Amino acid sequence: METLEYNTQRAQLKLREYGRNVQNLVAHLRTIDDKEQRNKKAATLVELMKLINPDLGNDNESDQKVWDDLHIISNFELDIEGPFPKPDASVLDRKPERLKYYSNEIKYRHYGRGVELLIDQAIAMEDPKEKEGAIVAIGRLMKGFFQTWNKESIEDEQILKNIKRLSDNKLDIDIETVKELGLFDSDKKPANRRNSNNKGRRNNQGGKGRRNNNQGSRGNNRRRN
Repeated sequence: METLEYNTQRAQLKLREYGRNVQNLVAHLRTIDDKEQRNKKAATLVELMKLINPDLGNDNESDQKVWDDLHIISNFELDIEGPFPKPDASVLDRKPERLKYYSNEIKYRHYGRGVELLIDQAIAMEDPKEKEGAIVAIGRLMKGFFQTWNKESIEDEQILKNIKRLSDNKLDIDIETVKELGLFDSDKKPANRRNSNNKGRRNNQGGKGRRNNNQGSRGNNRRRN
């Protein structure tokens, strides 16, 4: 009668993502005396490990990781010649590098660090029109953030002061133009002074045209009489 074998009685898995069958195949590789055959079967096993973990990708870095995993599963005792050098056992003791965080304080928390990054990008712009457009976009964003955070309105002058402070006075825009056209108001469509002037000219021209037509019709009436 065949006795059951429990996982607690088996050797501990080196890398759980590949499962026990891969670990058993690696153990079988170590029993193959012919090195050439061992190399071929190791390459085949690596391809199988890739199929088990398709998220690894197909780039060179992913391939090296799978070969390294093969050595890890074998306790670095597998004598093969692969496309990558055999890793040192110390890789298991390496700790991942700590993520780097910004150490400087956010000057205005209700605007967030994203606004500060946008301001840095605007400072680097060389085209004056693009820079002015960036200032307008940043001003609208900041005004919206402030109203969401504080549930109250803020004057355009204060928004511009904050932009100048965050940019070390490297960004500026005419505040009267901002207020006149509502450039910092995201819920308004800024009036275009050129369009308004052109509209006035068209209206005037239309009025002149009507007057000329009226004069022409009066002249025709006189001739008929």
